[in-house]
Parts: sequence; C-alpha cells; structure tokens
Amino acid sequence: MATRGRASSDREESANGPVQSVDRALQILDLLASSDSLGVSEISRELGVHRSTAFRLLATLESRNFVEQEERRGEYQLGLGVLRLASAVRARRDIVRDAQSVCDALVEEIDETSNVALLEGEWAVNVTQATSTRFIAVSRQYVGQRTPLHATSTGKMLLAHAPGELFRAITGRALEQCTDATITDPAELAQELDNIRRLGWAAAIGEWEEEANAVAVPVIGRDGTVVAALSVTAPSFRLGQDEVPGVVEVLQRHAGVLSARLGGAAAVARDV
Repeated sequence: MATRGRASSDREESANGPVQSVDRALQILDLLASSDSLGVSEISRELGVHRSTAFRLLATLESRNFVEQEERRGEYQLGLGVLRLASAVRARRDIVRDAQSVCDALVEEIDETSNVALLEGEWAVNVTQATSTRFIAVSRQYVGQRTPLHATSTGKMLLAHAPGELFRAITGRALEQCTDATITDPAELAQELDNIRRLGWAAAIGEWEEEANAVAVPVIGRDGTVVAALSVTAPSFRLGQDEVPGVVEVLQRHAGVLSARLGGAAAVARDV
C-alpha cells in the first residue's frame, strides 16, 4: 500500500510540474533546519515520496550548495548556500533599520521629506521615509511603493550604477511619460545617467510628480558598490535648481553616515 501511495505521489509530481518540486525542495530545507542531519530514506518518508524522488531533489539542492552530504554517514545537512541567503536578508534588514534613523536625522536638519530606495528588479522600491512637518510639504507615503527608474531621483541614481543589461531592458521599450518633464528618449536618458555617475548625485525636476522636485545621492555598501539611494523630495518652489547644491551637501553627509554603518565609504559629489 505504501508503495502505491509513493507511486501516486510521484505521478502527481510529474503532472503538476516544477511547482510541486519546488515545494518539496523547500520542505527538505525545513526538515534539515530542524534536524542536525537526515538520510535519504528519512526524508523520503517525511515527504511521502519514493526514495529516488527524494534523492533527485537532494542532488539538485546539493548542486546549488543548499545542502551538503556528510562523508562519514552519508546523511544530508544544510549547506553554505543557505547561509548566503540568510546573510543577504540580514544585510537588507540592516539597511532598512539604519536607513530610518538617517532619514529621521535628515528631516530634523532640513525638514523636507526623505526616502531611501533599493533596486528591486526594474523598479526603485522605497524602504524608509521620514516626512516633513511643514504645512506645505510632500507628505505622500512612499514606503513599499515601486517607482520608475527613469523618472525619479533615486531611480536614476540606482539605474546609473546598475548592470548594463538592466539599462538595456529599461531603454529597450517605451518609457512611461509620467509628466511633461519625464525623460522618455533613451539617448537622453543615457546621457543623464552618464552625468549622474560623473557628478555623484541625481535630480528629478517634476519628472514623476508635477510641482515636486527631488535630489538623490548614493549609499555605498561594504563591497564598494551602490546599494541604495538617499533622497530629499520637496515642493518645487522650495527645491529649485538654486537649492540643489546645498541639499546635495546635506544628503552626502547623511549618506556617508549610512554608508559607514553598512561598512562602506562615503561617496563624494563633484561639480554640484
């Protein structure tokens, strides 16, 4: 009876495709997380699958370093690949925690709305925000919101330092025109990104929201790469071209604090 059950389970895996395989692979990781080590027979019994199915799943996980086999007993345990993922999650949580205090300090100094954004696929995702207390201010809640890379200051900063294939993906299709000021021409955007890399800061002058301007600077991680962007957003009548140099100076100082907390070095703005 048990053999028929396993055969039926294996047929279900074949019918349902890779989704069920992924679920079972994750179950294996959960099992190993709660045990020092397990053999193939134990894992197959826990999953209710044939031993050969469990072995194939383990072999795939082992090829990605998510599990490893003990030489002495032949049992499996979690591999270093899991630690790599855990470290990445911890690093992102560290950015969010430290970024909030930096945004709070920035707003306390200049009383304009501040955000930190991370690159997420083909979007800039705001992970923290501190809002201006002024009567007229940009008070919209941006946390958790995806914003276009080509039309925001944080997005352009992140795109300027992103892998080349991402830029080609963004400029390989029609760019959304959010306002009359949005850059939609790929060649113009490419020149803008070159300037951002040279200057060390990015601006969006009414390009995503009318009557709202923003300036962003990079946050540098432990490996020396841009891991986030710190920005200030304000009504256009308070943050015009003449105010940009002063805002960049303040942003750079606070971004340096955040970079230092993440183990990186502060970036330096040029030709503000």
